[in-house]
Amino acid sequence: MPRASREQRAVHHDRILTEAARLVREHGPDGVTVPGVMAAAGLTAGGFYKHFDSKDDLLVQAGDAAIRTRAQKLEALVADDPATARERFLDTYLSTGHRDHPGRGCPTAALATDVGRPGVADAVRDRYADGVRELAGALTDLRDGDEPAALADLATMVGALLLARATAGDELSDRFLAAARARLADPS
Repeated sequence: MPRASREQRAVHHDRILTEAARLVREHGPDGVTVPGVMAAAGLTAGGFYKHFDSKDDLLVQAGDAAIRTRAQKLEALVADDPATARERFLDTYLSTGHRDHPGRGCPTAALATDVGRPGVADAVRDRYADGVRELAGALTDLRDGDEPAALADLATMVGALLLARATAGDELSDRFLAAARARLADPS
């Protein structure tokens, strides 16, 4: 059987990263296995090391992919209408859809409790911190340079989402999301 072309290899690499990013957000770094990621990408586990040096390398690259996706979504909101970008971002972030589908959501919230645990590779933890800094910077821009307010916004958003996910199925879950949206609605 002929080897995959460079183009096909790039397609496979992107598919692996997409699935790894989703699975890591759904299950955390410890809940993801190389065979599971490769199967989700529709590939055999034997091809993994043609793309990555290690599982930690995969996790770092998957984190990059998830962060890029989130950044692109926020950039699109700003490009569409800068005046309402912050409000629309909050509405999307603090939604039941985001709560119920962490695999498609923000890696900051999805990995907040996992990345700080012992055993997580420094490279994974460092990339997570970089991603949080990037999101904080984007929120600071939406707050006209008010970094303390943007950091408080980010902490409120992530905290509300974590509590909403932890209480999903209980009416309290929706109340966490609504309360955070109401608190953050006034940017002053």
